Amino acid sequence: MYTYYSPPYILLVAGLLAGITSGAAFEATLKLAVKDWSKNRSTRTLANLQGMQLLTPFLGICGGICFFLAAGLQIFGFPGWLGYAIAVPLTLLIGLLIWTQLAQVLKQLEQGGSQALDLDSFG
Repeated sequence: MYTYYSPPYILLVAGLLAGITSGAAFEATLKLAVKDWSKNRSTRTLANLQGMQLLTPFLGICGGICFFLAAGLQIFGFPGWLGYAIAVPLTLLIGLLIWTQLAQVLKQLEQGGSQALDLDSFG
């Protein structure tokens, strides 16, 4: 016998809102830390950027996106366990890649200043 369940629309919206609000906190924290670094030009400030102060909102983004992905898969008919089995590794992999990319960009910024990030040369 097949039981019908209601898709987790509330979890989808909650995950999206958690990701957006954590993203806003992440942006504000990163801007403040880079602004503070540009005034002092100390290497200690950039080294501290990847501490808990920046990691906490980043983990909030990852958690919100994980719930959003899992709920989205459940809305399309996947069972809950399969939705989370797909969403958790995908979120962990993408989050790790973004975190390491951020570390490389901060290292470039520390070594060469803002001139090291010549974004116009990529386009």
